[in-house]
Amino acid sequence: MELTITKEAEATIKELNINNHRALLLWYDTIDCGCGVNGLPTFRLIDEKKPYYQTVENSSIQTFILEQQSVFFAKSMKLDYKNGTFKLSSPEGMLNAFIPAQSILDTNFK
Repeated sequence: MELTITKEAEATIKELNINNHRALLLWYDTIDCGCGVNGLPTFRLIDEKKPYYQTVENSSIQTFILEQQSVFFAKSMKLDYKNGTFKLSSPEGMLNAFIPAQSILDTNFK
């Protein structure tokens, strides 16, 4: 699995990361979505890698994914930032067209 982060997205992440989090976690958000298979692919800033995280190839920011959630993501993805929101896409289509910038700072997501 690999993630390409555009320059705009990388700059915005660095600007928002005032607490110097060390990595990104791709996360399938199921909170308030009904059940475990209804959700949205998104990401959060994190400080540490857990034993059950898998590494996602990325040349700019260390990135991980929860092992059991990898089925909800594409093999190749792009993270972009335009018009005040992050967008996560793959060659097959849009995974999440609206990831609010402030949501990536939420560390109480599990």
